[in-house]
Amino acid sequence: MASDEFRLRVEPLLAAKREAFPYQEDAVAFVASRQSAAIFHEQGLGKTKIAIDVILRWLREFQVDTALVITKKGLIANWQREFEVHSHLRPLVLSEDGKQNYLAFTTGTRLLLGHYEVARKEERRLRAWLGSRRVGVVLDEAAKIKNPAAGLTQVYHRLAPLFAKRVIMTGTPVANRPYDVWSEIFFLDQGATLGPDFAQFKADHDLLPTYAHDPPAFAAYQRRLESTSEALRHISIRETKDGGCISLPSKEYVRIVTDWEPEQHEMYRRVRDDLRVAITQNGQLVLDNQEAALKRLLRLVQISSNPRLIDEGYSSEPGKFRPLAELISDVIRQGEKVIVWTAFNQNVEWLAAKLSSYGALALHGKMPMERRNQVVEWFLENEEDRVLVATPGAAKEGLTLTVANHVVFYDRTYSLDDYLQAQDRIHRVSQERTCFVYNLIMRDSIDEWIDALLEEKHLAARLTQGDISRETYAECATLSFFEVLHGILG
Repeated sequence: MASDEFRLRVEPLLAAKREAFPYQEDAVAFVASRQSAAIFHEQGLGKTKIAIDVILRWLREFQVDTALVITKKGLIANWQREFEVHSHLRPLVLSEDGKQNYLAFTTGTRLLLGHYEVARKEERRLRAWLGSRRVGVVLDEAAKIKNPAAGLTQVYHRLAPLFAKRVIMTGTPVANRPYDVWSEIFFLDQGATLGPDFAQFKADHDLLPTYAHDPPAFAAYQRRLESTSEALRHISIRETKDGGCISLPSKEYVRIVTDWEPEQHEMYRRVRDDLRVAITQNGQLVLDNQEAALKRLLRLVQISSNPRLIDEGYSSEPGKFRPLAELISDVIRQGEKVIVWTAFNQNVEWLAAKLSSYGALALHGKMPMERRNQVVEWFLENEEDRVLVATPGAAKEGLTLTVANHVVFYDRTYSLDDYLQAQDRIHRVSQERTCFVYNLIMRDSIDEWIDALLEEKHLAARLTQGDISRETYAECATLSFFEVLHGILG
């Protein structure tokens, strides 16, 4: 059915093909009753199904006459499949092709689907189109607009008031730091919930090294996170897997400490000693320029993972590889599949080649999109393709990879979002087996600091998202990662 202002010759059927779970129905009711709302359900709980049902309800009730879904470029095909599975709607796709986009904007349709960069190129045309339609928008993987200073984010902030309905979706609203949520919510309500001043919000929500030695300041920080959590409840809905909304198999974490290959260790020590000189004064860490310090620390991550990443002349076998190969061999003997995550494209190619005897597939961000989609299809459908080696950036979001129930983090960086999203490609609706998450940790290395850092980030995220109480946070948070880093650098 259509609104009085805009009719199609043949209207699509606006009924869902599949029933929703009760918690999904609750989310649809919450979102559809508001002009702006956030779906913050934990990854793996079917946010896409919720969004599709919201769109169907919008259209049935004439709340909008057209819906626009924006997602990451690599997830366009996934959304097309999901619309086919859950509805009778078929989206017209916006792309880099201006002529194709013109036809999409001028052709009668109830649904458009595009990737984030389309808005930057088509902002003028989008404005004109939004002026002639009542459009509801869904931003999938909304952490894409977490940086309010980014040009792309500013495009969406400018366009936001022109939409009749606004929805954002992400399972990790606090993608890395508590202040990441500000820009996403600003898109929804232009500052009504979290205030119009990002600089002040960031200052109030940044986890500072000084809190480790200033309990009153740390307590005040916790109260601010709790206050933000309470504010978010009015504009967002969130379910977690342990909240009882659905029964999923357990997820077990296994920490595997590995030993150095001698040449690798010597290279690490040299770089570490140089780094110590650069970021310490009088025996104390100096992190005034945190971005520069993190870039330097990343070299230690690379050496702990695979020294080839910084020295092509390295020809030995890194210390982590043998434990990885043994683990994969055990998984395959059980007749199961495994995903190996690494943060580095070069590592993907190297590991896939080393693991070729296990039928390893490579997937990373430098591969063409068609090739990426093909690799995912092979892994899902081919029994002999039992190992997928991938970067989180290329496959951490939107994909259901429950044919596997093991994931191995060969290395990790500072991104909480990468870590949480990547492991939950296997732990989601349709998984029927116990899931295992293995973290390879090089002994006495930067890996130990990253392990502690991600745990502290996760605690702060959970408090901000309302997953835990302030009392639980205060009990669990130690800020030990500051001391761990000091110890690692000597």
